[in-house]
Amino acid sequence: MARSGPAPAAPKLDDPQVRVVLLVAGFHKSIAESLVQGARARLVESGLPAENIDEHWVPGSFELPLAARAMASSGRYAAVVCLGAVIRGETSHFDYVCSATADGLMRVGLDTGVPCTFGVLTCETYAQALARSGGQVGNKGEEATDAAVAMINLLAGARR
Repeated sequence: MARSGPAPAAPKLDDPQVRVVLLVAGFHKSIAESLVQGARARLVESGLPAENIDEHWVPGSFELPLAARAMASSGRYAAVVCLGAVIRGETSHFDYVCSATADGLMRVGLDTGVPCTFGVLTCETYAQALARSGGQVGNKGEEATDAAVAMINLLAGARR
């Protein structure tokens, strides 16, 4: 499904002095780089200074939950944005990686109280991943950062 017009305006951060980390699964590097580009641009559009965005790469999506736990537990970040792509192959490996990644990232957020957003594409084909990493369907890296900004604002308000 193609995006029906331009992306909506980025949500604004209530506190632009927070830090956000991008964790990037490098297995499909060109797709991941496009997701990072969208995420960085969207965070800046939300009001976060570029110097408040850190970026770390891991080998693949399966490694994201452990890295996310380390980043969320550090006390340094208001949110962890996880980016990458898992593309179905000929075996059930896809199902295990997608499930473990999604479950692990959800657990990190619940266990630490730090938003951990899921910007990991889970696609049937490489063409689908291209379309969702800056192509005709948009950039899911942007959407993952929008979710992070919304959660940062929500949780900060709940703490007041």
